[in-house]
Amino acid sequence: MSSYQKELEKYRDIDEDEILKTLSPEELEQLDCELQEMDPENMLLPAGLRQRDQTKKSPTGPLDREALLQYLEQQALEVKERDDLVPFTGEKKGKPYIQPKREIPAEEQITLEPELEEALANATDAEMCDIAAILGMYTLMSNKQYYDAICSGEICNTEGISSECAGGGGAPQGRELRGGGRGHVGVPSCPRPSGVVQPDKYKPVPDEPPNPTNIEEMLQRVRSNDKDLEEVNLNNIQDIPIPVLSELCEAMKANTYVRSFSLVATKSGDPIAQAVANMLRENRSLQTLNIESNFISSTGLMAVLKAVRENATLTELRVDNQRQWPGDAVEMEMATVLEQCPSIVRFGYHFTQQGPRARAAQAMTRNNELRRQQKKR
Repeated sequence: MSSYQKELEKYRDIDEDEILKTLSPEELEQLDCELQEMDPENMLLPAGLRQRDQTKKSPTGPLDREALLQYLEQQALEVKERDDLVPFTGEKKGKPYIQPKREIPAEEQITLEPELEEALANATDAEMCDIAAILGMYTLMSNKQYYDAICSGEICNTEGISSECAGGGGAPQGRELRGGGRGHVGVPSCPRPSGVVQPDKYKPVPDEPPNPTNIEEMLQRVRSNDKDLEEVNLNNIQDIPIPVLSELCEAMKANTYVRSFSLVATKSGDPIAQAVANMLRENRSLQTLNIESNFISSTGLMAVLKAVRENATLTELRVDNQRQWPGDAVEMEMATVLEQCPSIVRFGYHFTQQGPRARAAQAMTRNNELRRQQKKR
């Protein structure tokens, strides 16, 4: 037996209860503090579980948030602001920077022939515009001005272009209109603009009007199997109660005239997806189903895909842009459904995995070819 084990033997028969009875309240409190299991490194735990409470001050009462905010604000107002080392008087010191003129070295200076110098000195504004276009000075005209000038044959939009240059032509963003000759420029550039080219101003596109569909009226028409009702479009109606959507899917089971059923951006979840799946198992007239941009999880999508296998009339299915990615298993199931359901010729979903994407593309090509052969017969 080692010396350490011999040292522990004398503590084997100690009565812990007798020792605890002899301890004072202060000693018991200290012992309780020592036995607490703390995790100071875990930042996810509250402060009381990361550090022992060593305060002796008794609580003053419940938390009064408004009183605490008033106290902090009063304390902040009483703190004296620090004086600036150098007070600001608004005086500007120093001299403004003037960029020095750069003299062109002799080796960089270009000397033209006397005939060219004389021609440039006597050139008109229109001729200078032609020369500028040939030399590629194309930053004086916007794309819209250029294409407007091409269509009309003259510069009709002269914003940012001098009147002299507008008479001789405009700047074509470096584009030349070549005819049968050598470099004829139809809309030349102007080297001397009188202003700055402004960006194109486009008319704002108004938001789409809200969906005017009356839910109750639509539900009654579906229940009555109205022969004039071929499309149920509830897109972007986000306040439809779940029981109403469930009743609509239930009514669609026996409907024989509706060809398109769309629930885009209606905040539909898995309960609605399950109701749609039950509807697909019994409906035999629906051709297009669109449930994009909703809150359907992988469970709801899997239920819809399994129901599609039992439906032979559906030709278009769109399930993309759900709140969360459905997962690899759902994408594999999508590819399998497209392979086993030749009636589906349009499928709306953006695959993230290469394998299911390739299988789905091959299946869609085959399904469309089968549909083409059936129409040809």
